[in-house]
Amino acid sequence: MKVLVIPDVHLKPWMFQRASELMKEIKPDRTICLMDIADDWRQQFNLDLYIQTFDTTIDFAKEYPETLWCYGNHDVCYLWNQRETGYSKIAPWTVCEKLRVLRESLPDERQLAYLHRIDNVLFSHGGLADDFVRRYVPAGKYNDIDAVVETINGFACGEMWQDASPIWYRPQYYEGRLYKPRKLLQVVGHTPVEGITRKGNLISCDVFSTDSVGKPIGTQEFMVIDTVAWEYYGIR
Repeated sequence: MKVLVIPDVHLKPWMFQRASELMKEIKPDRTICLMDIADDWRQQFNLDLYIQTFDTTIDFAKEYPETLWCYGNHDVCYLWNQRETGYSKIAPWTVCEKLRVLRESLPDERQLAYLHRIDNVLFSHGGLADDFVRRYVPAGKYNDIDAVVETINGFACGEMWQDASPIWYRPQYYEGRLYKPRKLLQVVGHTPVEGITRKGNLISCDVFSTDSVGKPIGTQEFMVIDTVAWEYYGIR
């Protein structure tokens, strides 16, 4: 399956405008967004930008209703009243309301979750660590990938608001084993990288993030991946 990946957004509504153009140009079978729709450097009081970004997100979801969405830490921090770098004290109601509208705009609310599996490719915001699965998922489900995904997608703040969870994990910086590395390829955002990169069974694609003065860190490319062949490329 050919999948268009929209990585971390961070208040860049133009990303969805370009993604919509790419949908018409390359005609992917599916689209998935790794989210972190909210928050960016020095934008905590720019409520209009929060509204504009979420409205553009919702419009995209309605135009392309089969799109899948992976919660990021900058999204759920508002749902769970947790503080986070870039957290806006004036935006909680707006973010929570817009996430509700996004969720209710989807044909199936399960399209908005922490983890999604397409073929043997696992998509999440940060990555799924083997240790996290072994600690929080019943041992009898360990070898059933779909059962693991379903179980974790039912978790709440207690399990997920920690460094090892799929919304926070940074496998680029840790030597820990990913879940089912011989079976699954994982595609993640969350950790800014200069270019779309693959290391082992991990592809990192957060290439739209900026530094504290607004300078782009990465190449600002969307990723297109063949989830059967595990081949991918970037496209602007």
